[in-house]
Amino acid sequence: MPQNKGSPMTDQTYPWLKDYPPKPDWHMDIPPGLMTEALEKTAARKGREQAFDFLGKTYDWTSLMDGVNRFAAGLQKLGVQKGQKVGLFLPNCPLSLIAYYGILKTGATVVNYNPLYVRDELAYQIEDSETDIMVTLDLAMLTDKMEEMLSDTRLERLIIGKFAEMLPFPKNLLFPLLKKSDIANVKPSERITWLSDLMNNDGQPAKVEIDPLEDVALLQYTGGTTGTPKAAMLTHMNIYANAVQAYANFPEPDMSVDNGHEKMLAALPFFHVFAMTVCLNMAVLAGMEIVTIPRFDLNDALNLIHKKKPKYMPAVPAIFSAMNNHPKIADYDLSSLDFCISGGAPLPVEVKKKFEEKTGCTVVEGYGLTESSPVATVNPPFGENVAGSIGLPLPGTIIEIIDPDDKTTAMPIGERGEVCIRGPQVMKGYFNRPNETANVLRPTDDGGLRLHTGDIATMDERGYTFIVDRIKDLIITNGYNVYPRHVEEAIYKHPNVEECIVAGLPDANRGEIVKAWIKLKEGRELTADELRSFLEEKISKIEMPRRIEFRDKPLPKTMIGKLSRKDIVAEEPSS
Repeated sequence: MPQNKGSPMTDQTYPWLKDYPPKPDWHMDIPPGLMTEALEKTAARKGREQAFDFLGKTYDWTSLMDGVNRFAAGLQKLGVQKGQKVGLFLPNCPLSLIAYYGILKTGATVVNYNPLYVRDELAYQIEDSETDIMVTLDLAMLTDKMEEMLSDTRLERLIIGKFAEMLPFPKNLLFPLLKKSDIANVKPSERITWLSDLMNNDGQPAKVEIDPLEDVALLQYTGGTTGTPKAAMLTHMNIYANAVQAYANFPEPDMSVDNGHEKMLAALPFFHVFAMTVCLNMAVLAGMEIVTIPRFDLNDALNLIHKKKPKYMPAVPAIFSAMNNHPKIADYDLSSLDFCISGGAPLPVEVKKKFEEKTGCTVVEGYGLTESSPVATVNPPFGENVAGSIGLPLPGTIIEIIDPDDKTTAMPIGERGEVCIRGPQVMKGYFNRPNETANVLRPTDDGGLRLHTGDIATMDERGYTFIVDRIKDLIITNGYNVYPRHVEEAIYKHPNVEECIVAGLPDANRGEIVKAWIKLKEGRELTADELRSFLEEKISKIEMPRRIEFRDKPLPKTMIGKLSRKDIVAEEPSS
């Protein structure tokens, strides 16, 4: 049962339990645990087995564990204490794993930073999170920004690793010569510590007592349900439990193939909570080899699948769509992919179907948000995979559809309401924001807490949940509610459409009107009138886009590849 103080409901009121698949067990016990202990157990079990592949340079579990211990010991020599905030300003690389687990081992709190953040975003997050130390690489695009932060913010110290040292031979020799302009010219300073100096120790960090249920492992920034950037406080138990829950929904390793050695393609950035849980923590828990690249590139990702043969690939819908529409997709062998999980944004049914047809793998849609570490539901690989649904609650997770107006009344089966979550993965609250915490973590009758997500959904009689839209994305035109996702799903059914975003724009007469932005597949044509004719039997006149804009270039996306409704609306002259 959920760890966050239980629920007044009986099993009979949980509709998903009637047909819950045989694996995993929704009632499975998840004792309090630490991801650092999970890493230690995996390293002891796997030893010299390959654990990490970065651009062709590989690391085994023993060497990674040694690196984590040396990093932790080095931090302690710098005076890092339990509860202190240490930032990660890194692309995917071996240091991402080593620093992340090293920080956790000291009892300090990890703060993830997006490497593409600009000055004001970085300064805001450093001050808001109370970050004292930042871990980064000697790449100009990273270090140059951070040296400025040393003088302009509360930041006290930089720990800088050398990118070339993480590359395989001969790339490690060629990079400083051929990419000299990409390497930062680091000015000597007593406030800068080189990674090699930090890790020059005996690898015996002092043991720190950590309470998994109370101590904060991670400050993960999000716009959340209220739009203002703020840090979700994720405890050690939150991130450990979510890794356990996620792994319970993965297929068992096939021991007849390479003694069960399995590979996880980590094409998503570890600083994002979805990748952190599924590509990093869950892979560590399971002992999967992590195959990664510094940043997502479509051709690089396809080449990795072709050459490295990973079995698993977590991704966002835009990645599945891009692979579907790659002009030379037939040149790549993607047959190793067996199980893919989609998250971060709604997965259009047509995108899912096309990817499964092209690869032969199973794609399941998961759902969650930063405040739930993030995974809360998934379409079960061992039960019915319902297209268009976000699936069933993870073990120990309660999903409720609550009246969005009174915030307390459960909606009848099939009725729309706000998705609310209870479970061991739900955050402790927002850092230094008690009022906003109280708005989203609301008390239940039994003294527990219920996370209000801001998402509108329905639940069917079997417990499958169907997201309709976000409350804040709802379009109200002439007093009628229009849900952008419903319109997008209809547009994606047209064979010429590659990408689509639907949003509301202000209108003096109707309050808002519906607009669709569309990128067509290469070489395809479509007019606004033809699209409206196609949509006539699929959506109502109220939902029909009054404006349709076709674009030649890809639609705007976030760092992890989610189509960005916010950014495209901001481009409107009248917005």
